[in-house]
Amino acid sequence: MDTSNPAAFVNAQVLPNFIGKRVRAVVQVNHSDGATITGKSTDESQIIVKGLSSQVPVMNYVEVIGIAESNNSIHAEILTDFGATFDVNSYNQLCQLANGECKSLFL
Repeated sequence: MDTSNPAAFVNAQVLPNFIGKRVRAVVQVNHSDGATITGKSTDESQIIVKGLSSQVPVMNYVEVIGIAESNNSIHAEILTDFGATFDVNSYNQLCQLANGECKSLFL
């Protein structure tokens, strides 16, 4: 695990707090054209993923690690396809803890 350049755990709600910083998010793919992925975050909001030329099947979950560009977009460096099943509730709780009461553990 590379700890020299950590990525904050985010969902769409906390993404705006990290613009210009390295983040990681899980998104369920709604549309993919090879250059852009539009998907649903674990807190049910839309996130746009740019920067990778990868076709991901619709409805699959992907973890995106990259730079937060805006309130709802990430420029991806790494994309991992988790397939069609993923526990979004647990990941969303992780995001809330990592940016709330347990923030000091994730710095």
